[in-house]
Amino acid sequence: MTIKDQAAIVGVGVTPYWKRGQSYPESELSMACTAILAALDDAGLSVSDLDGFAIYSNSCDPAEVASVLGVPEVRFAATTTSGGGGCAGALGLAAAAIHGGMATCCVTLMTLQQLNKRLGGSEVGGLLAYATTSESASPYGGNGISPNAAFTANSGLLSPGHSFSVLTQRHMHLYGTKREHFAEVAISQRENALKRPTTAIRNTPLTLDDYFNARMISDPLCLFDYTLETDGAVAVITVSAERAKDLKQQPVYIMASAHGGTGRWGPAIFRYFQAPDDEFASSGHRPVAKRLYEMAGITAADVDVALPYDHFSPMVIMQLEDYGFCPIGEGGPFVAEGNIRYGTGSIPVNTHGGKLSEAYIIGMTHVKEAVEQIRGTAINQVEGAEIALVTGGPASLPVSGTLLRK
Repeated sequence: MTIKDQAAIVGVGVTPYWKRGQSYPESELSMACTAILAALDDAGLSVSDLDGFAIYSNSCDPAEVASVLGVPEVRFAATTTSGGGGCAGALGLAAAAIHGGMATCCVTLMTLQQLNKRLGGSEVGGLLAYATTSESASPYGGNGISPNAAFTANSGLLSPGHSFSVLTQRHMHLYGTKREHFAEVAISQRENALKRPTTAIRNTPLTLDDYFNARMISDPLCLFDYTLETDGAVAVITVSAERAKDLKQQPVYIMASAHGGTGRWGPAIFRYFQAPDDEFASSGHRPVAKRLYEMAGITAADVDVALPYDHFSPMVIMQLEDYGFCPIGEGGPFVAEGNIRYGTGSIPVNTHGGKLSEAYIIGMTHVKEAVEQIRGTAINQVEGAEIALVTGGPASLPVSGTLLRK
């Protein structure tokens, strides 16, 4: 028994996207509630229908949100671990809860405000909270720095960008991947964002010269290889496939979903425990991709549009390899040949602009775009799109992937 086609996304709600710290006087709670209400309205449902929270990265407190919205009863509330690595997997969590009879209407969301309390915000933003809770707090209940965090900090690995730059360097060494390949990811996604000036944070053209003239942050990653940092919220509503047939929007079926990864991946990416080259110089998604395709009964060739998690541009290339769009080690030449371009490529990638150019809501903008592509309402609509891949991570475990279908 699997969750294949047992549940469907029926509603999507969003707030505006703001540059980091510019969402005040909104709070993470107010943005979460706004997005959820908009998603319920999009589905033709109301707060009285909502009874489940299938979330990730502790994106909200279900008790607080339920009390503010007036949810009659919360029957299911769970979160996948990790940060953005769990975003696609949270859709599978919702499908599992519904298929298992534990809930009838689940919300998955991310609300993010990176505003310091000194400036009047009521809450600390997601990345700051992540840095203070995950990186510095001891996993054993103490208040000191954990041995893992002490090791990486002493090595100068103070942020995700530092860690991913080392991983990227290894991929370049093993496979000959070049910065020009990373530039192609950034430039192609920027071109997608240009057609979305009302939502995209970065909506001016990006040239190859712009890319190579940008400041280096963590060699070989420059400014345009890094995700944006933004505020906002995105929510989606999932119900059973049977119930979805009677609602306002065209159902977007959860064809398959998987999350997890090999045991060595999570520590290797941030803690640099031992890991073999083929596992370390990757996005960590290969076992997830294998299970995802097996559940769906398809291959990469059947996917019409891909929305891979793009907190750093090289991770797009490595995910294309891990999900079978090109052979391992050949992701750089694959993107250089124009294969990820909207309108001309063999697999259009991040047609909304992704986190590199549209907005960073820890993966949920990708879910929104996947739903719109399957509905046929996307701004950069892929003609005839019937199957969309959306991923979460690379990050600490779990990383995740979900296939959505018409």
